[in-house]
Amino acid sequence: MAQNIRLETLKSQLKGELYFDDLMRRLYATDASVYRKLPLAVAYPKDDADIKTIIDFARSNQTSLIPRTAGTSLAGQCVGEGIVVDVSRHFTRIIDIDAVNKTVTVQPGVIRDELNNILKPYGLFFGPNTSTSNRCMIGGMVGNNSSGTTSIKYGVTRDKVLALKTILSDGSSVEFKALSEKAFHEKLRLDNLEGQIYSTVFKALAPKENQEQIIEQFPKPSIHRRNTGYAIDALIKSVPFSDDDSAPHFNMCQLLSGSEGTLAFTTEIKLQLDDLPPPESAMVALHFATIEDCLKAVKTAMQHNLHTCEMMDSTILNLTKHNKTQQENRQFIIGTPAAILMCELKSVDQETLQTQIEHFVNTFKGKDLSYAEVVLEGEDIDKALELRKAGLGLLGNMIGDKKAVACIEDTAVALEDLEPYISEFTELMRTYGQNAVYYAHAGAGELHLRPILDLKQAKDVELFRQITTDVAKLVKSYNGSMSGEHGDGIVRAEFIPFMIGEANYALLKQIKTAFDPNNVFNPGKIVEAYAMDKDLRYEPERKEPQIKTLLDFSGSMGILREAEKCNGSGDCRKLPEFGGTMCPSYRATREEKDTTRARANALREFLTHSDKINRFNHEELKEVFDLCLSCKACASECPSSVDVAALKAEFQYQYQKANGVSLRTRLFAHNNKLNGLGSRFPKLTNAIFSNLITGNIIKSLAGIAKKRQLPLVSIKSLDKAYQKIKNELVINNYIKEVYIFNDEFTNYLDTSIGLDAISLLTRLNYKVNIIQNVESGRAMISQGYLEMAQKHCNQNIALYKDVISTDTPLIGIEPSAILTFRDEYLKLADDMDTAKSIASNTFLIEEFIQKEIELGHIKANQFTTEEKVIKFHGHCHQKALSNQKSSFDILNLPKNYKVTIIPSGCCGMAGSFGYEKEHYDVSMAVGEQTLFPAVRKASENIIIAANGTSCRHQIKDGTGRMAQHPITILKEALL
Repeated sequence: MAQNIRLETLKSQLKGELYFDDLMRRLYATDASVYRKLPLAVAYPKDDADIKTIIDFARSNQTSLIPRTAGTSLAGQCVGEGIVVDVSRHFTRIIDIDAVNKTVTVQPGVIRDELNNILKPYGLFFGPNTSTSNRCMIGGMVGNNSSGTTSIKYGVTRDKVLALKTILSDGSSVEFKALSEKAFHEKLRLDNLEGQIYSTVFKALAPKENQEQIIEQFPKPSIHRRNTGYAIDALIKSVPFSDDDSAPHFNMCQLLSGSEGTLAFTTEIKLQLDDLPPPESAMVALHFATIEDCLKAVKTAMQHNLHTCEMMDSTILNLTKHNKTQQENRQFIIGTPAAILMCELKSVDQETLQTQIEHFVNTFKGKDLSYAEVVLEGEDIDKALELRKAGLGLLGNMIGDKKAVACIEDTAVALEDLEPYISEFTELMRTYGQNAVYYAHAGAGELHLRPILDLKQAKDVELFRQITTDVAKLVKSYNGSMSGEHGDGIVRAEFIPFMIGEANYALLKQIKTAFDPNNVFNPGKIVEAYAMDKDLRYEPERKEPQIKTLLDFSGSMGILREAEKCNGSGDCRKLPEFGGTMCPSYRATREEKDTTRARANALREFLTHSDKINRFNHEELKEVFDLCLSCKACASECPSSVDVAALKAEFQYQYQKANGVSLRTRLFAHNNKLNGLGSRFPKLTNAIFSNLITGNIIKSLAGIAKKRQLPLVSIKSLDKAYQKIKNELVINNYIKEVYIFNDEFTNYLDTSIGLDAISLLTRLNYKVNIIQNVESGRAMISQGYLEMAQKHCNQNIALYKDVISTDTPLIGIEPSAILTFRDEYLKLADDMDTAKSIASNTFLIEEFIQKEIELGHIKANQFTTEEKVIKFHGHCHQKALSNQKSSFDILNLPKNYKVTIIPSGCCGMAGSFGYEKEHYDVSMAVGEQTLFPAVRKASENIIIAANGTSCRHQIKDGTGRMAQHPITILKEALL
């Protein structure tokens, strides 16, 4: 109670925000590592004054603060029991761009790729490039001394940091930058904390015997990627410690880079930039039958002028087979390689590039190392790099409790030592019965090597320590670095004394004490380390909760393990400009609690740390799932394929069992029945809905946003319209017989589209059938009415059991409805074998037509030659469970139709979500990210196409434009 009073006082003193509720503390209890510590609170400081206030509070109350940006740290750097200080919300300004001197000054919350997009017009970029570059932030990169794929050409973050504005542990503001020898000695005379810091560093590093022991014990200087403790080995190369005339000026930034926020709190960062890479590029993907052959090839490959030299092994490659997003990215793979080495070449012109490619490929041909040399260019390079980048998250996609654990994944050795090191490493792993995973930065002598362990088991926790210890000894024997780029954090800090020697470790402790005498900044990292096998995300030998669900999560071994698939890599934090759909609400709010990661983390937390009989019955879970649009992007875009839409549906069902259901939820769940009633008197229903007074009364009673237009019912349902015309649809020599699923949206709201589909297919010589199906259950699933949805699922499965086959497919018009057969029905159906059979023969109508075009059954000469320009927006479920190419292809069939896909994510409507008054603003903010601006930019003669009924309504409400279904456009194009 007293602590909460103190925190309330702190909260009142901040311009920014402070949270110490149960939900926020749990969301920030983990990062992308194996560790979990409940923080005291979570702060979003607004300015430097807020940070000083937090530091003062921590010092006065014997607590600490843990700096955090995107929270993607693999070693536990962002985990702690103090106040997590998240700068990703407010410290996001680019302060200055100096194109002449090629520098940029930023706040720590600026995203790396976002910065480079802004720098591109200046012909400049920030070189270090992590696998998390579309969401990681510059502050985190400085804290970890990140490097990534480009380090062999552009160096590591430490090489780029020119100056840092910081706040010290006493609350004083200090800028660290390069100092001449005179300026350095002037610092020693300062009578304050800054002066004490410089004096301590000078006394620690000036003695020659100390310098000699640093050189002897620290990693080999040729290992450029190294984060073993504080970089005192870099400082002794500078004036005043070096007698070399070419020695650089002393810069404390060398020390702070890689210090993991343990020394000072950084508020501004000045970086040295590089010219943009040469415009022409190619990647040679060398395929190897063995890991050994791949490693032998690295040294030869690095004799060429490479920009990247990356390795993936068969474990990663096999995992990509089961991830929808990555399947397209792995098309270049030939056969079944044990490893692939991806080597990127760049040049100013194509002619020189082709010479480089030829020279490089010839180096390997006939050398009995690689069995294939695939040359990639253009977007295929980006796809291959995305495949490698996804490696970390994909490792979390292993089903069950055994995972590829980050502990020894960041070792780096000198390039000449790489092959023997890996040979010894492999032999060491064999003694533990481990088939290690190999991937990452081979050209820099660093491979991300991971053992497969179940940290829920005490015996594997013991192995966790034993393997890490033995690998530390092996790395030390080569004078390597235990951490090349991911940092020491909790997992490796314990081994620093062994890696650099006790005497050098004592110097690190002196420096830490000088900077931070009260241990306020990120304790337990680098010095006085937390134990690497304590405070794990999963308590060893815990009693595994038995959680009964209605949806079938057996594919993940239960709902808890579905949530546990999230490893915290934070792919759900990428912004709209970097493509994809995940996660729409986070993109609108920029709140951690609205990420896929947060939802998975929250569910995991409350399912495993709850004393309630119904573990779903927590208001915190209701809050964290509230803004989930169930777009399903996470199931395909998240490397771990965490299906948050399914998690939300199950949560709603379980929560409502304990808390009941609101009137609005009932109305939305039964909207098909209500539309059916309204369709009996369509003119009256539409008059009531469209009338300002009666419409607003309905909206008010139902909790619908007043700015929304209520959907109008069709004058005649598709079912009735089909019954009237079906006898006219007789075709004797038809190409194929198809069944159209008469979904609830097309039946009552978009009858004209259904009739267009019937007309189009019939005129293209297909026999069209519609039988009396029940609704898909989409609305019920989205509202947590799973028992009723299951009933409809079983009815539809039974109805189509003896009807749907390869020869007589089921096709649908509304993506959210028809794709339910391929998704939720496989989690709901009692007759699973039949459900799977029907699912394999169920298609979006665009998919079906696309296949028929490929078979030559439908041709361009059946359509108009008139010129039209079309911009297409795809439904989220289509993107996640199918593809947009089918819609693109069929719209391009008419000879002179020019089609582009709007690079939009979710439209923001998401069924009932956008109608709900409390969600309206977020819904429209999602639409404003990409979709609305693209539609507004399109001239009136450009046709806007969208195949989702919610998408068309959202486009109308957000832009005033009427969007057409692709089928209507194609039907109107028929000759």
